Amino acid sequence: MRRFDEIGLSEEVIRAIRNMGFEEMTPIQEQAIPSALSGRDIIGQAQTGTGKTAAFGIPMAEKITANYGPVSGLVITPTRELAVQVAEELNRIGQFKGIRALPIYGGQDMERQVRALRNRPRIIVGTPGRLMDHMRRKTIRLQEVMMVVLDEADEMLGMGFIDDIEHILKEVPADRQMLLFSATMPGPVQSLAQRFMNNPQYISVKAKEVTAPNTGQYYLEVNEKDKFDVLCRLLDIESPELSIVFGRTKRRVDELFEALNKRGYSAEAIHGDLTQARRDSVMRRFKEGGTEILVATDVAARGLDISGVTHVYNFDIPQDPEGYVHRIGRTGRAGNPGKAITFVTPREFNHLRLIEHVIKRRMIRQPVPGIDAAMEEQKRLVVERLAQTAKEGDTARYREAAQGLLEVSDSLSLLSAAIKLLVKEPDTTPVQLTEEAPLRSKRPGPRRGFEPAAGPREKKYPPSKHLHRDRKQFK
Repeated sequence: MRRFDEIGLSEEVIRAIRNMGFEEMTPIQEQAIPSALSGRDIIGQAQTGTGKTAAFGIPMAEKITANYGPVSGLVITPTRELAVQVAEELNRIGQFKGIRALPIYGGQDMERQVRALRNRPRIIVGTPGRLMDHMRRKTIRLQEVMMVVLDEADEMLGMGFIDDIEHILKEVPADRQMLLFSATMPGPVQSLAQRFMNNPQYISVKAKEVTAPNTGQYYLEVNEKDKFDVLCRLLDIESPELSIVFGRTKRRVDELFEALNKRGYSAEAIHGDLTQARRDSVMRRFKEGGTEILVATDVAARGLDISGVTHVYNFDIPQDPEGYVHRIGRTGRAGNPGKAITFVTPREFNHLRLIEHVIKRRMIRQPVPGIDAAMEEQKRLVVERLAQTAKEGDTARYREAAQGLLEVSDSLSLLSAAIKLLVKEPDTTPVQLTEEAPLRSKRPGPRRGFEPAAGPREKKYPPSKHLHRDRKQFK
């Protein structure tokens, strides 16, 4: 890997990068930064967590001067959370050059944003809808923009922002530089690139990198009515530090949230019907570790940049392969290991095969855990905790109580009782979840048991319409 100080960056930017703890470039940075510095338009296929913000933020900081003036850099993002995160990182990169980035998004008071804009930030990071609002009010003018970035382009198009994005791009100068980043390359993204980009360089991500290489990917065959009990057993067995459970609908997410809390788990829900204040509160608790489980819809989780997520549970199989890529991209980040488990009902097997075909990776079949397995794992964890606590030796204040117990019972019985008290036995509190209809793949295929067939059978599936099949046009 090349180092940042080997590519001719200014001392101010190098200093900022070092303060952020970075020395070597990630693969997307190594390819994108030199090309962006040379002025080329770029299409980068990269998911959240690969360092793509710095891949466009460093060239932006290098090219924009610190003098107060019109908006010179524009970053368009799908969600409020991503706008805030990108602006924060750009401010860190540009701190010693005096370059400021301002996040603009819906849900925040418009007049407050207008006041902030009067300070003339050089970079605007915004969501499409709120950017359009400011453009109509003429509180944001884009006539002097020299660099435009579309971050998570496939997410924005999937959320219905295509018309807004096209309108915004028509308002910036024709000779501006444009960088587009997207985890997947469906047709609408390719079309947008053809219309608004000038001979872009396509930075490809190897097929094995379409999904995070550090994320173990598994599936369980489970009937709809058994899903929730199986989820609870997995949570007990794996004890994830932070996990996201994906449901297909808002109703499903609300029901899962209520059911998990009823069973004693620390869970919060996030979906499109939440107010911005409620959404912010939920995300703050989750990021700070006050909540262990976040139950989310695809739309609500788009653009979330959360470190420390160890497990992703696809309670409902994603609607499409792109959704799968984005879901599991929430874990296995920045070199840390992660695990993604997808629940698949028997009638959804072909849909699973379609996802595998697109991501060019087979998921590993994991057996459905029984109650006994959950209990054994709980006992193992408790024994480990007890042994570690005894080893650390900070138990002096409890010795008198322990001595009193030993006078009325033997040590083996007392230790067994302690383990019993600490083990979380399976909670069978009744819960009610509305059944979701299984997803059906449009591509029929043979089913010979649930284990995916190997070898030539995979060739029977034609390429997905979502695959980027004409990459040559971008080279």
